[in-house]
Amino acid sequence: MAVSEQVVIRKLTWRLLPILIFAYFIAILDRANVGVAALTMNEDLGLSMASFGFAAGVFFVPYVLLEIPSNLALQRFGARWWIARIMLTWGLLSSAHALIWSASSLYAMRALLGAAEAGFFPGVVFYLTLWVPSAYRGRIISMFMAGIPIALVIGTPLSTLLLQMDGIAGLHGWQWMYLLEGIPAILLALCIPFILPSRPSEAKFLNAEERDWLVARLTREESERAGLTASGHGKQLLKALLSPQVLLFCLMYYGLTNLNGAVSTFLPLILKEFGLTQMQTGFVAAIPYLFGMAGMLMLGRLADRPGKRRLANYVALSVSILGLVCAGVSGDPTVKLAFLCLAAFGVFGAMPVFWGLPTAILSGAAAAGGIALINALGNLSSVINPWVIGSIRDATGNFNGGLYWLALMAAMSIVVLAVITALYGRAEPNPSVEVR
Repeated sequence: MAVSEQVVIRKLTWRLLPILIFAYFIAILDRANVGVAALTMNEDLGLSMASFGFAAGVFFVPYVLLEIPSNLALQRFGARWWIARIMLTWGLLSSAHALIWSASSLYAMRALLGAAEAGFFPGVVFYLTLWVPSAYRGRIISMFMAGIPIALVIGTPLSTLLLQMDGIAGLHGWQWMYLLEGIPAILLALCIPFILPSRPSEAKFLNAEERDWLVARLTREESERAGLTASGHGKQLLKALLSPQVLLFCLMYYGLTNLNGAVSTFLPLILKEFGLTQMQTGFVAAIPYLFGMAGMLMLGRLADRPGKRRLANYVALSVSILGLVCAGVSGDPTVKLAFLCLAAFGVFGAMPVFWGLPTAILSGAAAAGGIALINALGNLSSVINPWVIGSIRDATGNFNGGLYWLALMAAMSIVVLAVITALYGRAEPNPSVEVR
C-alpha cells in the first residue's frame, strides 16, 4: 500500500505540535510577563528604565552559557525527559519571582530563570529535525513558533488582569501574576514524559508502512547532509561549531533576537505612554501580536516554496525596518500603533523563516550543537539590548530612539544574509549541502 506523504505530515502535525506549542506558549508567558509586571513593579521596587532593562537582559547570561551543554544533554538523555526537566525548574523559578523584594533580588531571580530555561527552544528545534523532513520544516517551525504571539496575545491581557489582584493576601498584583503563571509549566512538565513520543521508529500514531517511510526518508536526508556515521559525530560537531557559515548565522540571529525580545519586553511600556490605563494597555498590546502570528504563518509558508527561503528572510527583515522606523517617526498614537503592527508582522515572522536556513544544513550532533550555538550567541543581544533601549528611554524620555536602534539591528541581519548568499552561493540550502 502506497504511503501518502501528506497524511504522514498531517499526523505528525496534529500529534506533536499541540504539545510543543503549548509548552512554548508557557515559556514565552513566563519569560515575557516581566514586561507587564513592569507597569507596577518598577515603581514598587524603585527601578529606573535602565535598571529594568538590565533585569530583562540578565536572564540571557546563564541562558547563553548553558545552551550548548543543555542541548547536548538533550541528545544524550532524550528529548522527553530533558524538556520535562527544563520545564519543571523554570516553572518553580517563575513562581518564585513572587518572593523578590529589591532590584538585586530581581536580577538574581531573572538569571536563575534563564539558567533553568536554557536549551528549551533549540532542544525543540532539534527534536523537530528528528521527526520532520526538510521540505516541511519551515511551516512546522513557524507553527511551533506561533506559540510566541499566541502567548503574547493571550498572556498580555491575562497578566494585566492578574495585576488587579493587588492587595489580596497582602501581595502585590505582580506577585500574584508571577506565582500563578509559573504553575502551568510545573504541571505540563509532569506530563511531558508520558505524552511526547521519543522517536519516529516508536510512533504508535503511525501505521507500520508510515513509520518505515518516515524513518527511511529522515535517514536518507541525514546521510545526504552529513555523509558520516555515528562514530564521526564528534568531528561533525566540531566542524559545525567552527564553520564560518554557522558563525555568520550566529551574527544574523543576533540581530533577529534584538527585535523579538525587545518588542515583547517593551511593548506594554511603549503603549502605556499613549495615556492608556493598565487594562487598556494589556488588551491593546495584543493587537500587534496578532499581526506577528500572521507574519509567522504567512512567511513560513513562503519559505517552504522552492527557492524562496532567503526571499522570506529578506521580506521579514525589510518589513520590520519599515514598521520600526515609521513607528519611531510618527507622533500620532493610532498611526504609531498601525506601524507597530506592521513591524510585528516582520519581527515575529523573521524568527521561524530564519531557522529554515541552518536546519537544512546541519545534521546529527552538528544539528544539536550548531543550533544551540546559533541560539546562544544570537541571544547575547538579549543581554545587552534591553539595557540599551532602557538607557535611551531614560535619556530621551521616549522609546523612539529604541525603535531606530531595533531597525538598525534588522538592517545588520539583512547585510549578513547578503554576505552568506555571496559567499556560499544563491542556491537554497538543501539536504545535500555540507557544512564548510
